[in-house]
Amino acid sequence: MTRILFGLGNPGSRYAKTRHNAGWQVMDVLGAREGASFKRTRLVFGETADITLAGERVRMVKPASFMNRVGPVYLRALDVYDVDPTEALVLVDDFSLPLGRLRFRADGSAGGHNGLKSLEQALATKVYPRLKLGIGPAPEGARWADYVLRGYDAGQRRELPAFLDRAADACESWIRDGLEAAANRYNPA
Repeated sequence: MTRILFGLGNPGSRYAKTRHNAGWQVMDVLGAREGASFKRTRLVFGETADITLAGERVRMVKPASFMNRVGPVYLRALDVYDVDPTEALVLVDDFSLPLGRLRFRADGSAGGHNGLKSLEQALATKVYPRLKLGIGPAPEGARWADYVLRGYDAGQRRELPAFLDRAADACESWIRDGLEAAANRYNPA
């Protein structure tokens, strides 16, 4: 069986190191651990890399569309790789969670996140597994769009490697143990 890790992010070097691309950054860590590199594919309009986690084949997908248009790319990946949405984990930044905090969810609202809104519109449901990656808190009075599209500050950059490693471990736990067990281990009490 194939599983998918679907990372939300924006294409291009301008966005590569921004908070909004935390999903891609986690997948980069997983790819580096497994010696895999991302390659462009027209099959799903994005980049993919194949890895093995906990004995399972995992296809990582970075959509080439901007965040607010990832829904059709997600549906295409599910179709091309013949994967049910329950077997495709969406990795998404969340500015309402402190940096480094992780939260698995089986469903829920988009919470104002344009990438999740696009997925939910394409899927016609809010039920799909996701791993929220804490990138906050945003400074008082900051516009969330400005905050997520900027790079990490100096303090966050020091914490980032450990955070991304822990998030990569959480993805492996989801593959190996399932959503509920991974949530019990990684979600805050």
